[in-house]
Amino acid sequence: MHSKVIIIGSGPAGHTAAIYAARANLSPVMFEGMMAGGVAPGGQLTTTTEVENFPGFPEGITGSELTDKLREQSTRFGTDIITETISRVDLAARPIKVWREDADGDNDAPDTCDALIVATGATAKRLHIAGEDEYWQRGMSACAVCDGAAPIFRNKPLVVIGGGDSACEEATFLTKYASHVYIAVRRDAFRASNIMAKRAANHPKITVLWNTHVAEAKGNGSLLTHVVLQDAKSGEKRDLEVSGLFYAIGHTPNTAFLSGQLDTDETGYLLVKPGSTITKIRGVFAAGDVHDKQYRQAITAAGSGCMAALDAEKYLEELEAEEQEKAAAGKL
Repeated sequence: MHSKVIIIGSGPAGHTAAIYAARANLSPVMFEGMMAGGVAPGGQLTTTTEVENFPGFPEGITGSELTDKLREQSTRFGTDIITETISRVDLAARPIKVWREDADGDNDAPDTCDALIVATGATAKRLHIAGEDEYWQRGMSACAVCDGAAPIFRNKPLVVIGGGDSACEEATFLTKYASHVYIAVRRDAFRASNIMAKRAANHPKITVLWNTHVAEAKGNGSLLTHVVLQDAKSGEKRDLEVSGLFYAIGHTPNTAFLSGQLDTDETGYLLVKPGSTITKIRGVFAAGDVHDKQYRQAITAAGSGCMAALDAEKYLEELEAEEQEKAAAGKL
């Protein structure tokens, strides 16, 4: 199957790109993935309970509901959504080739496109401690900015796991809502920059727990009520009453299927031309958290998806003009 535009990924970036591309009569095809990156179609947004900072929903909306609305809007304008995962691509080929996960090696014909938008996001790293499956999104999260203001965390003690800039920044952010914030650091020092480490360590509402692992999450069957801490040196365990646990140990961009065909930074995020979504390969664009390691918000991902669709539309116009010039030259 050949398409003008293929979009890989189905979060806010992917769906916004689809909406803009469809309204531009580009007939986009979206591969939304089937548990790609370990999450359902819709990406990280589907793992968020209440979304209160996405414009247009004054009463808030759940992540799943917002994803459903994005999907409905994409299909309304004609996006063809395929619930399959893309496992590999050939970006050097013209047209660009993509293979579905169940493709039988080179025997199955690939899907092809003139322009490709990569919007596969980044998956938050988790430790998968005991009790995590039971209390994930019932007191456990990997995004303080997304979830920290939720009622279940307000005026309650919280714990952040991590020792880098993200952990210090998220702990400081959470002090706006929490009664107290603990940072569990597995070593005896932060990995964070000096200024971020000092800001967190000196904050009156933050306590740093050095040489500490969080071994288990426990609760009342509905919500998290405490965690089990383990001393990294002695192995001694103790309970800590908290109503929220936030991972701040980094993200993994979902780019393995690209097999190194696009440039990335040292942490694996795709590199784009500043102020655009244009990658090093003509006709290939990156949108959302797969290249944005700074903001990582649904609304910024959506904006990036808009940019990618507009960049792709401009590229396709240029491509059409080039083909017309070649055709005209061939007639001379």
